[in-house]
Amino acid sequence: MRIKNGFVLREVAGQIMVIATGEASKDFHGMIKLNGTGKEIWLGLQDGLSEADIVKRIGEKYEVESDKVAQDVRAFIHQMEEMGFLVNE
Repeated sequence: MRIKNGFVLREVAGQIMVIATGEASKDFHGMIKLNGTGKEIWLGLQDGLSEADIVKRIGEKYEVESDKVAQDVRAFIHQMEEMGFLVNE
């Protein structure tokens, strides 16, 4: 799975935001604010990492139990799928 073309991560006034550009902006209006974990998940997907690799990366970076990280990553990715930010390949 990957991030759909037209959705980009930007820093706006010190906040991490996802915005729609081009064709994506016709269906999605506004911005989504991400926290640090959301940013890590977004960047992991952008880098082509699997869900398991994202969990590992976040767990190591923040020294958090992998079971908790896995639940949070799965929930965030599910939310991204529902909002139309991802495409399955």
